[in-house]
Amino acid sequence: MFTTLISVALGGAVGASARYLTNVAVARAVGFGFPLGTMVVNVVGSFLMGVLVVVLARKGGNAFAPFLMTGVLGGFTTFSAFSLDTLTLVERGAFGQAGLYAGLSVALSLGAIVLGLVAARAVVPL
Repeated sequence: MFTTLISVALGGAVGASARYLTNVAVARAVGFGFPLGTMVVNVVGSFLMGVLVVVLARKGGNAFAPFLMTGVLGGFTTFSAFSLDTLTLVERGAFGQAGLYAGLSVALSLGAIVLGLVAARAVVPL
């Protein structure tokens, strides 16, 4: 149990660092007006979650799930930040942007996890 906890914690540090760096890079590339960095992180994280579910199950790698899925991807994906970003847009009176951001984030993340599952199932043998 303690080893698993350390694994999750280390993975979380990796994922959170990657989230921060992604948000900084996207903000520098496109500006700070719309929380695109958070959306990118959620979509990419959802895709990777779909891939990992298949790869770890088919390759007998479930022992790596706490580090990779709970730790790295749990630290990387940011639905709590998503909620804050949506609320911030609403509080600014940007209701259209808030709705667009929330709708696209959810739809693209769900689509990405489906694509990740399909892609991994097509590539990773049983």
